[in-house]
Amino acid sequence: MYQNASHDLQLRFLLPTAGVRGVVVHLQDTWQAMAERVAYPQAVAELLGEAAAAAALFTGHAKVDGRLSVQLRGQGALRTLFAECTAAGTLRGIAQLDEGALDGSIPPPSRDLRTLGRDALLAITIENPALGTREPMRYQGLVEINVESLDQAFEGYFRQSEQLPTRLLLACDGQRAAGFMLQALPSDSGDSDGWTRVGALFDTLGATELLALPPADLVHRLFHEEAPELLGEQPLQFACSCSRERVGAMLVSLGADEAQAAVAAGGGQAQVRCEFCGQDYRFDEDQLATLFRDAAAELPAASGIQ
Repeated sequence: MYQNASHDLQLRFLLPTAGVRGVVVHLQDTWQAMAERVAYPQAVAELLGEAAAAAALFTGHAKVDGRLSVQLRGQGALRTLFAECTAAGTLRGIAQLDEGALDGSIPPPSRDLRTLGRDALLAITIENPALGTREPMRYQGLVEINVESLDQAFEGYFRQSEQLPTRLLLACDGQRAAGFMLQALPSDSGDSDGWTRVGALFDTLGATELLALPPADLVHRLFHEEAPELLGEQPLQFACSCSRERVGAMLVSLGADEAQAAVAAGGGQAQVRCEFCGQDYRFDEDQLATLFRDAAAELPAASGIQ
């Protein structure tokens, strides 16, 4: 299943003497499977690859049993950037552009996040499955964007939310995406200059090397004198959570009138295309009628009606 595991991998590690933990992510086949579905402008494709690497980093960093997503929202040429990683190691992502960026009436998207507009926001959302009869647990953190790069924005997020020193490097080219994250453990862990020492080594890492080397090789090259402990690997791959059942539920949620209008517009079939994976789903009038009939049967009876 994972024929090229060293190139599609999340690796967690610990530098015990320095009191620092880290995560490294490398995406190759996974990133190519995401990127080939839509022809994004280069700046957008690179940002999406970095966001995908970041989502995989944070899934290794946090306690995630379900899924973790990162999202940028802005008012510039790039309106939305979304990437998601599950606890099982599956990733998907998408970007949405302003119509003016598509027809050339406004400047194309930039790598500089400050072009997203004054009200641009960065969100990290964790959704864990329900326990027993409880609702699924959802946590979201938000931070305003006032820096140039995605890794700087995430560093600011962790300084604000976890109040622990954090370093990040993200990179993406036409073939690969990668990320490297370091975070200091609480103050009673490690020696007095561990964070400074490890940070100086981290500063020697560039985007080219980050993209070129497998995670274990990077950790060894940078921190072999720190006697790193490798804590665990997670293979990564592209996968989408869409399904015919979920699309059917979405059509039901629109209501009968809008669903029938979609059938008419589609020449006898309501057609829905998943933006993440490109899968087409089609429903004719009889299939829609069955969906609405089944949905009605699942509704609880009103009080007093048997």
